[in-house]
Amino acid sequence: MARSSRAREEIRRFLDIGAVQIAELDLDGDEAVLSPGPGSPPVTHGEVFVLVRRGGRPVGTLLGRVPEGADAQVVLAERARAECAPLLSACAEAGEPSELGEPPYTSVVVATRERAGQLARALDSLLAQDHPRFEIVVVDNAPVTDETRELVERKYAERVRYVCERVPGLAVAHNTGLAAVRGEVVAFTDDDVVADPRWLTELTAPFAADAGLGCATGLILPARLTTPAQVLLESHGGFAKGFTPRTYDPARPPGDEPLFPFTAGRFGSGANMAFRTAVLRSVGGFDPATGAGTAARGGDDLYGFVRVLAQGHRLRYTPSALVWHHHRETWRDLETQAYGYGAGLTAYLTAVLVNRPVLLPAFLARLPRGLAHARTLTAVRETEGGGAPGDHDVRTHPWPRRLSRLQRRGMLYGPVGYVRARRALRATAGATVRGAR
Repeated sequence: MARSSRAREEIRRFLDIGAVQIAELDLDGDEAVLSPGPGSPPVTHGEVFVLVRRGGRPVGTLLGRVPEGADAQVVLAERARAECAPLLSACAEAGEPSELGEPPYTSVVVATRERAGQLARALDSLLAQDHPRFEIVVVDNAPVTDETRELVERKYAERVRYVCERVPGLAVAHNTGLAAVRGEVVAFTDDDVVADPRWLTELTAPFAADAGLGCATGLILPARLTTPAQVLLESHGGFAKGFTPRTYDPARPPGDEPLFPFTAGRFGSGANMAFRTAVLRSVGGFDPATGAGTAARGGDDLYGFVRVLAQGHRLRYTPSALVWHHHRETWRDLETQAYGYGAGLTAYLTAVLVNRPVLLPAFLARLPRGLAHARTLTAVRETEGGGAPGDHDVRTHPWPRRLSRLQRRGMLYGPVGYVRARRALRATAGATVRGAR
């Protein structure tokens, strides 16, 4: 098939993707409680992406179809009990989570830029956390208006601290937040999430139980699946890393991760991560030449994960620490995201090797497998099911070739973007010094 014909077919398939409802289903014995996802309308007939919980704890997701006129709760509960039975049994056998002690005093940093409406929604969910002791710091990154500052001062006053960072870049903003926080643990999330009420407690409690823990990450699920772009992204896994808790220990490299620790994308994402504050400060925070808003396009979170692991600290993935993420909505957004993901991946690797060259021999030893992994990562992913996302291990829509090509181009550009971002930072610093004279 000619490239133009393939492109037309991909566009047709993309436009045919329908919206999917979001719901939560809590099963406890014979009881079932169905509720819409955060900010979603009540569930009706049609396709539904369901987070299945047991006693409030996330155990899995499924895709269900509710026939017109049927009781959605009954239909989805039957489907969940059939498909998630092993997970529900394992959860029941595990009983209540072990007592980890009181989570440490925590600072939450939210970097934002000109998205006051989304920020307000995120802050409302953060202020509803059940964590006993925490603060929230909003970092306004390279603002062009006073909208964010006015929102924080008007609506959140004493409950949220406002900090302004004039230099653009997500890593720069996160470092500014890191310098400002008071907590023993610092958590980072984005302005386009809604945090589950127990998110912060679940994410930070492991730090109290493990003195060697340097980083923790959590589960990210879609807050909306209303556009083809959102559904397509989630049908290929979105940002979720599964429902099995896992600890990554550099002293005991995982046997199923031959590229460890350089496949940092397996560990989590920047919208749901926390670090022991002293540990993150000891490695210099995030590389300011990485992240959204720079020429590197991304990779700041992955850089942080690898630097902490390289210092000998453990990383814990905790799926009970849940945030709901508002995915990007358009095809153009997906193009930008695919290119940026590829660029950020190789930019962060470049940053790690520049800042910690002692890791170069380990990186070179893993390079052949890494290239094979990169080819797999950017391959055209065909469908293995139909409809919409449910099981994160099953692809339900083919991944367009154009997005794969853009991701590969981004990977080739990443090291160049990182170098450009470093030069831009030096130029900014030089201009600041000259202006101060």
